[in-house]
Amino acid sequence: MGTVLSRPDARPTDPPRLGRRPGSTGRILAAIAIAVAVAIAGLGGYAYLASHRSGEPTLVVYTYDSLLGGCGSSVLTNLTRSFEASHSVHLEIDCEPGTLSSLLIAQKNAPVADLVVGLDEITAPQAEAAGVLVPYQSPELAHVAPNLVGAISPAHAVTPYEWGYLAIDYTPSFSTATGGAVANFSFPSVAANASWARNLMIEDPATDIVGEEFLLSQIAYYQSVLHGDWTSFWRAVDPYVLVNASWSDVYGSFNPAGSRAPGMIVSFNTDPAASGSVPPTFNATLYHDHGTTYAWKTVYGVGIVQGSRHLALDREFVDWFLQGHVQGQIPTSEWEYPANLTVGLPGVFSWAVDPAGVVALNAALPPSSIPGSLPGWLDEWQNLENAAHP
Repeated sequence: MGTVLSRPDARPTDPPRLGRRPGSTGRILAAIAIAVAVAIAGLGGYAYLASHRSGEPTLVVYTYDSLLGGCGSSVLTNLTRSFEASHSVHLEIDCEPGTLSSLLIAQKNAPVADLVVGLDEITAPQAEAAGVLVPYQSPELAHVAPNLVGAISPAHAVTPYEWGYLAIDYTPSFSTATGGAVANFSFPSVAANASWARNLMIEDPATDIVGEEFLLSQIAYYQSVLHGDWTSFWRAVDPYVLVNASWSDVYGSFNPAGSRAPGMIVSFNTDPAASGSVPPTFNATLYHDHGTTYAWKTVYGVGIVQGSRHLALDREFVDWFLQGHVQGQIPTSEWEYPANLTVGLPGVFSWAVDPAGVVALNAALPPSSIPGSLPGWLDEWQNLENAAHP
């Protein structure tokens, strides 16, 4: 494999760890979470997880541990209480450390959850293909761009609630070293220059959802923009590129003021806005080719779990999640763009990489193609890594 790094010690000058990526805690943890959840299901599922108020139904919601500021955050708690009061229901928010789609598939024959929040453009098609979701077309989608629906689930098995773009964060020192050329990042520029490759840190596609997204974005770029062999990029950079286990570790290694920091990391276009510094201490860029800007669109959604006994309430939850009082919390709790087009953005988002005019690479890899193709691509990527480092 490429140079694999262990988690660095936290340094006072590190940027804040945003902790906002669904599924970015690693595939190994998913196995632990699945084993525990299956055991819970055997103990009675709802009775084990929920101690609801007398006479009120309980909706069990699977999600990731950083949703809306984190499980137990005031934002999530207040929103949860609001829905409970207005719908005479109890919400059991179950924050999972692993991959939500894997957990749902493992529990297919004994489902525990009613709803899932945090499936993305990769895991949603996997869950949909496994038949663990109930399609629902919310009337609130009238306020959502159709391309978001198309990027995650054209059949409405998952409803988008936020989105962003994969990006390349880069340090001022690396920008200076490249004469500003990094602002026009492209895959061929990295493949042709070993010093660029040595300064690029990525997430391992085998253990992290962001790593998978980067791999898919690279494949889509080579297939639809360059019309070339996607493996040629990895053959060129494998001896040099830095590989880390998770997005949180990659972002934690990114210290724009430090000499040990990688010059570039794979992260998100809103990172400069989320950095906590005005102006930001670093910049981000997307992919470029002959005057056109490309990027991989990351879309996160909410779905109804097959086997839920509360479908009417489930649908009301999905509707509620797309409404302004929830969507308005997304920009500064999730550091993503809200799906609801009527919700405004705070001024700090002016520091994010402008998404206007970006060509989304997702169209080259429709959601329905991902479950069948991804395992083979991951195997091929791993073989290339192994060949570079026997």
